[in-house]
Amino acid sequence: MGYTIAIAGKGGTGKTTIAALLVRLLKEKGTGPILAVDADPNSNLAEFLGIEIKQTIGSILDEIATHPEQVPCGMSKDRFIEYRVQTAIYEAEGFDVLTMGRPEGPGCYCYVNNVLRNIMGKLIKDYAYIVIDNEAGLEHLSRRTTRQTDALVVVSDATRAGLKAAQRINDLVKELKIKTRKNLLLVNRYHQDIEKEKIKNLGLDYLGNIPIDNQIENISLNGNSLMDLKDDAVSVSALRKLSEDIIYGAKD
Repeated sequence: MGYTIAIAGKGGTGKTTIAALLVRLLKEKGTGPILAVDADPNSNLAEFLGIEIKQTIGSILDEIATHPEQVPCGMSKDRFIEYRVQTAIYEAEGFDVLTMGRPEGPGCYCYVNNVLRNIMGKLIKDYAYIVIDNEAGLEHLSRRTTRQTDALVVVSDATRAGLKAAQRINDLVKELKIKTRKNLLLVNRYHQDIEKEKIKNLGLDYLGNIPIDNQIENISLNGNSLMDLKDDAVSVSALRKLSEDIIYGAKD
């Protein structure tokens, strides 16, 4: 069974950046196959990882809804969708990527979540690590697409609003009884440790902080991959030091 890391946080805190950097660091460790899951309908994790995704779960569902005759005789629709999604997993160098996307048709969006949840239950057995970039805010968790995770990393900035959002995410995880082994707070784009008084009642274990990295800003402006960051980049170095606390306890 793979070790699952779920990244959550309010919009604008840089959770997709953290997800991409974690994939980079796990690849660097060479500890086994990695699956990066972009579970945010505003999909850009693949872009951060330097790859172009042509198919998403959403686009596959749209295509099958428009052309139901594609489903072979003797095969259920759900089984065919599962097969199509399996073939849509992008195999990059050192990691694979599965992108959720958003259906463009009138179908129920919840169905996409159900498909992802069922497929994840099976894929988790095939990878050593699974990094899930969740939708910003609480919506994705409230749909319970992520039912259990080894490490929940809640990304926040140092603002009161960001930390309040982190607390609400942690409260929702408990309310929905999502199984987590560790609930961690990571403060992004901040040059010093957060004051203990600000985080003492959040219910999250403070992991540390990632300083502002001008290299990331330049790469984002140019549309390049975070895989192109130098090994000694501020963000990479900072997260490298913290990553052991995220994956500590992973199954060998």
